[in-house]
Amino acid sequence: MPTTLDETTPAPLRPVLRPLPELTKAGARLLDAASDLFYDRGVRAVGVDLIAETAGTTKKTLYDRFGSKDALVALYLLRRAHRWREYLLAELGPLDGARGESQVLLVFEVLQTWMGTQRRGCAFVNAYAELGDGDHPAVPVIRAEKAWMRTLFDTLAGDVALGAHLHLLYEGTLVLLTAGANPLAAEEARAAVQVAMAAS
Repeated sequence: MPTTLDETTPAPLRPVLRPLPELTKAGARLLDAASDLFYDRGVRAVGVDLIAETAGTTKKTLYDRFGSKDALVALYLLRRAHRWREYLLAELGPLDGARGESQVLLVFEVLQTWMGTQRRGCAFVNAYAELGDGDHPAVPVIRAEKAWMRTLFDTLAGDVALGAHLHLLYEGTLVLLTAGANPLAAEEARAAVQVAMAAS
């Protein structure tokens, strides 16, 4: 499955596989500040004044580095997608020929560890809930992250129908771990994975 961007990358995955831009020190501080604020408070609730103040820079610096708040939101999500993918793939190991129940179960274990004490849920779902289905530059990144996870499950399951089932379990687990306040969601999902894979 694609993990980097090249000419063979399917179009739905391209927005989330493009490389991260190199940033100046001020740009990195702005992105760090914006990322924390966007995740904790929501993208609509956070203005450029607060981001610049938190980063110890000016609004002019923000606009010089990123062009707009919308572009900064998209980059926040792109970087989060890169970090999640790198974290997950480091735990899964090489995917060439890697299929089976143990690999799928590991995805849910890694998800539980990644979420840790985060209680705001999925950054991509949260952002989409605020931005909607418009022309915001973050929307393709959100959709591409979800498409990449679906592709991962298709690969690990070796079957697209089962992959769809597993992806739905994954997305439901994200919701139940946070909005559902169910600390056992990942454990319950792993049991459901075993049932689904045995039935297939």
